[in-house]
Amino acid sequence: MKNRISISRMLAAVALLALTVPVPAFSQAHNMPMNEHKGGHAHGQMMEMGSMDKMDSMMGMCIENAEKMGLSSEQITKMKPMHFEMQKNQARFKADLKIAEIELAEIMEVKDFDLEKANTATKKISDIRTAHHLEMLKAMKEMRTSLTDEQFKKMKVMMNMKMGDKKPVKKMMKK
Repeated sequence: MKNRISISRMLAAVALLALTVPVPAFSQAHNMPMNEHKGGHAHGQMMEMGSMDKMDSMMGMCIENAEKMGLSSEQITKMKPMHFEMQKNQARFKADLKIAEIELAEIMEVKDFDLEKANTATKKISDIRTAHHLEMLKAMKEMRTSLTDEQFKKMKVMMNMKMGDKKPVKKMMKK
């Protein structure tokens, strides 16, 4: 019975991978690069990238609007290196993730691919995403600790404005 559960879990994982991972042969058949295919995997990845980019843009926005937020020169001096480091980490993450996804696609290129290798590659992708997300959260926490309560409120208002909330900034900042 235990083997049946394990096999059914593996089959479910394979089905999920087959539906979510771009396969080079598919993209070649349609004469289109892999990254131009739209679908569940790309959309999920874009959503995740959006949250990571939001963390980066929050810090960049604080630096760009230092005067409006009332940041001191000491705060700006502390934030700039953190922002550069966050940008470097984001670039490394995107590259590492892309390589891991290509490696998984390479494993799955053959009809009878090695399920263990695909499983390992999938875990690697998950580990890369988790590690990066935790790094970004740590950087965000560090940056936020350097803000006063009032500056944090202003940052949140500015982020809401940037994300599409159309309330006037000046009115919200006075609250």
